[in-house]
Order: sequence, then C-alpha cells, then structure tokens
Amino acid sequence: MGNLEAVKKKLRGSIAPIITPFNEDGSIDFETLEQLINWHIESGSHAISVTGTTGEPSSLTLEERVQVMKAAVKAVNGRVPFVPGTGSTNHAETLYLTKIAQEIGADAALVIVPYYNKPSQHALYKHFKAVADSVDIPIIVYNIPGRTAVNLEVKTLAKLREDCPNIIGVKESNKDFEHVNRVLLECGRDFLLYSGIELLCYPMLAIGGAGYISATANVEPKKVAEMYNAWNAGNVQRALELHYELMPLNDVLFKDTNPAPVKAALGMMGKIKPVLRLPMDLPTQALQDEIREVLKRYVDLPEEVSSNS
Repeated sequence: MGNLEAVKKKLRGSIAPIITPFNEDGSIDFETLEQLINWHIESGSHAISVTGTTGEPSSLTLEERVQVMKAAVKAVNGRVPFVPGTGSTNHAETLYLTKIAQEIGADAALVIVPYYNKPSQHALYKHFKAVADSVDIPIIVYNIPGRTAVNLEVKTLAKLREDCPNIIGVKESNKDFEHVNRVLLECGRDFLLYSGIELLCYPMLAIGGAGYISATANVEPKKVAEMYNAWNAGNVQRALELHYELMPLNDVLFKDTNPAPVKAALGMMGKIKPVLRLPMDLPTQALQDEIREVLKRYVDLPEEVSSNS
C-alpha cells in the first residue's frame, strides 16, 4: 500500500482501452494485440487497459480474459502503467480476475459496476469493498450506468473511498456532469476522476479530472493523448482545439454500440481484421461508409480501402 501515492501520480492522462483483436475464425489475435499496444505507446498513450468495455470482455471466456491480460502485460513490459479491466457481473469471477491482475504485475485494476443484475447501493458497497480488500493493488471503480442499468451514487463511492485506501479513483461513463462534479467534492480533489464519455474528456480535466479512458484513442491515440498533454502544460487553447477537432470522430464512433464502429475503423486503417463475436457485429454498410468518410479527415487510409466505397 505504500506505493499508492506513486501509482496515483503515474495514472494520469490518456489510458487507452485497447480492443481485443480477433482472427477471421473468431480466435484471439495475440500478435495484433502486441502490435496495437506498441503503436499506442509509440503514439504517446499514457497507460494501457485491456478487457474493459471496448475489449468485449463479455464475449470472452474467463480463461481468455486471463490470456489477454497476460499477453498485454508482457507487451507493455513496464513502459507505461497497465490497468486491465477485471470486473464482471459475477462476484467470484471479479475477485479471481482482480487477484490475477495483481499476480501478473498490473499497476491497478479497473472494476466495473456489475451489469444486468441491478444491485442496490448497499450491495454495491459490499461488492467493491470485498474486491478492494482481496488485493493490495489500486482499484479504479468503473461506473457506466448506460450499460449496467444502475448508477453508483456519489455517497456510496465516497464511503468506499473512506473505507478502502486502495480505491483510488473512478472512471465515470456518466453524462450527468453534476454527478461527476460531486464525485470530487465528496471523495476529495486527490481522488482520480477519469472520463469515459468522449465529449466530457476535456470538461472533466477542467474540474480537476486525472484524465480519461476513451475508446477514440484506439483510432487517434496521438491526438487523444496530446489533448491531455496540452492541458497539463497549461496550453488550454490547444487542448480546447483538440476537443473540438476530435468531436466528429467521437460522434461517428458511437453511432453504433462500442466497439463495433471502432473495429470497423481500425479495419479500414489496416490495423486489425474487423471481426467481432456475436451477439456483437460490425455496423451497417451505410454507417461503415460514413465512418470511412469521417476517418479520412484524421488518417491516411490504405489506398485500396479508401477507394472501396
């Protein structure tokens, strides 16, 4: 626990939530995963996360989640902090995955509010406290009410912060901006607040946020990281310019359920085979065409791809 403050200082900026690449047959493409991680680190992403929402964890078996975590920590090789997603709707699985994260040397674990079963606030407190008590590594709570059907209330989070020293922050995929302001008011300004809503990445920095975990970083890692760097250096104007520059890309990447548009875009860029596991699938052809047109504003697409409309 003694290194918590040191870890908190490192866990700032753009934590890139990497997709899980698949081969055409649906198996995990570990070689491409390593290539993506290297590209992100070279592009300036401040930390790497896998098996979060963007990594399709509910489409992976428990064994596959462990395999992805182990492959990722090996590829990162200590160059930047590593923060795997270890949460599940199943309490025992969450404990197991979070302990694995500690064993393999993760810098922190990102633990989602359990989805589908809609626990009470009291039950959420007991769940997260048990997870935090089971490990020594820092825990970042992940609140995404649009997917979990329950909102982790500020008072619940504040009690967890008070009772669990290794709960150091929260990823808020929460469009309620009043809620996220109150997180820092009630949990303390040193609590690490990350945006999981793309259009709130810049605004959350302005209220004292530590950074963001943005799916758009999969496509434009350099500019997403640069926005934090500009803000951190006091260049507010440049950060604001990047906020608006990234907005059309943010918009089109969320016209279908994440990570379907992101995988389509990465396929167009030649970075991955654009494969998802059912029940997820690629966007409609019409949306793919729209993604391609927006993408051309940001990256040079391979000629054979950009001409194939």
